[in-house]
Amino acid sequence: MQSIISISDLKKTYIMGSTVVHALRTISLEINKNEFVALMGPSGSGKSTLMNLIGCLDTPTSGSYILNGNNVGAMLDDELAEIRNKEIGFVFQTFNLLPRLSALENVALPLVYAGMSKSERIARAEQVMEDVGLADRMDHKPNELSGGQRQRVAIGRALVNNPSIILADEPTGNLDTRTSFEIMDIFEKLHEKGNTIIIVTHETDISEHAHRIVRLRDGMVETDFLNETILHASDRLREWATS
Repeated sequence: MQSIISISDLKKTYIMGSTVVHALRTISLEINKNEFVALMGPSGSGKSTLMNLIGCLDTPTSGSYILNGNNVGAMLDDELAEIRNKEIGFVFQTFNLLPRLSALENVALPLVYAGMSKSERIARAEQVMEDVGLADRMDHKPNELSGGQRQRVAIGRALVNNPSIILADEPTGNLDTRTSFEIMDIFEKLHEKGNTIIIVTHETDISEHAHRIVRLRDGMVETDFLNETILHASDRLREWATS
């Protein structure tokens, strides 16, 4: 399989006064194209630090990070911003939508920075709104939408640039149980279409939607295993579909 993320001996330390904080001690990780991975761990395990590094929001103290063939660890801030906009679609717990823009305008916003014409932006954003099931809510402002609908808009915004990776940070943290499973169903469908998805979560029932679960503890990988339950279910479904 084709590796899209290759992390080797990644470390991240912070200096806080006279104290050295080892947020990541030694992380080595390979994530292949079209994997659906959940990053888990208790508070202080390093999962947020690792998410920031994978998302090119920060740089490692040492070690190697190759994203889709690009050596991220050697990049300057401007280069990081460019690869972040090109390669990664972000979905946040708090949605991070602009309140004065419509749902469609929020989804289309990354395309402005990509230099796409207005007509192309609208056409692409409309298609994505349909893909996340909000074709009838394009003109609504965020405060006119439910929490689940706002997260769908955020997912649409993450998708609109056709990124290599969708990186979701606690994407169901502000949603009720039923809505959380609806959002996870969207991620599952996106994965089926070929997207690479990485979800950061502390919720076991959410992580169980992923095909691979990586648990962190004390800045290191504690366990890294395939979710056999969902993989076996997928195999049975494929067998049924082809029978």
